[in-house]
Amino acid sequence: MNQLEALRQYTVVVADTGDFRQLAAYAPQDATTNPSLILKAVQKPDYAPLLKETVTRHPGLPMDEIVDRLLVRFGREILALIPGRVSTEVDARLSFDAAATVARARRILALYRAEGVDTRRVLIKVAATWEGIQAAAALEREGVHTNLTLLFSFAQAVACGQAGVRLISPFVGRIYDWHKKAAGATWNEAANAEANDPGVRSVRRIFEHYKHFGIATEIMGASFRNAGQITALAGCDLLTIAPELLAQLAASQAPVTRSLDAAAAKALDLPPVQYDEAGFRYALNEDAMATEKLAEGIRAFAADAVKLEQLIQSV
Repeated sequence: MNQLEALRQYTVVVADTGDFRQLAAYAPQDATTNPSLILKAVQKPDYAPLLKETVTRHPGLPMDEIVDRLLVRFGREILALIPGRVSTEVDARLSFDAAATVARARRILALYRAEGVDTRRVLIKVAATWEGIQAAAALEREGVHTNLTLLFSFAQAVACGQAGVRLISPFVGRIYDWHKKAAGATWNEAANAEANDPGVRSVRRIFEHYKHFGIATEIMGASFRNAGQITALAGCDLLTIAPELLAQLAASQAPVTRSLDAAAAKALDLPPVQYDEAGFRYALNEDAMATEKLAEGIRAFAADAVKLEQLIQSV
């Protein structure tokens, strides 16, 4: 049994890609996308016809609607290849506007329905700002399921659980990146690997809190830098993994054992935690890493959204 097969004993494997032609090789249950992944995909020759067809079919539409139609087209193609769900992301430039996020999510779902897609298979992906979390709560009340992304802190996870969102995507690799950069020459790679990786520790804390208090929100670890971060989270509800790391796992015969256990989490002695808006904002502000990485992530996704629009204009 290779590591990918072993991991599936404990965790649902999700593919983190916009390149849907890679999906068949790894048979993931679900798939996730984001603006950066879609931008990367449409620049490949294999996907140029799909981009051109989407743009030419809808002349005169506002740019934001053409982008949504392109995202939905990719989502539809992905859903044809997987048994589960696809996550489609709302424009990151709306991360601080709850009403606009809800409106954009509704339109994305309407476009999926127009393509004959069962929208129960679609997760609307939103940045885990306070406004994004409130937008997700409103969508969940409408029966629309959400995936809260760019999640770096325990406070974000707690607020998402309170909001009743379907799924969160706590990032691992970007937390690791921040701590490694902050430590500089003092960073000890071996001492901060696998279970001791700061990103892994962050997800473990969230997992233990959710399972201890019976919070139904699914946890999907994301943003991995190496296979050790992935195997250290075996037992997490889901893990979304880039094709390159899926290939590494499939090529390795090293053992994989359960690292996260819901029953063990229930037995822990943990304090209850809740946040109102002021408490959330203060807790996030106190976490320099999460504050910086959330802002950086929104800026990066917004920049790639602009590049995607420029590419569409050039068609």
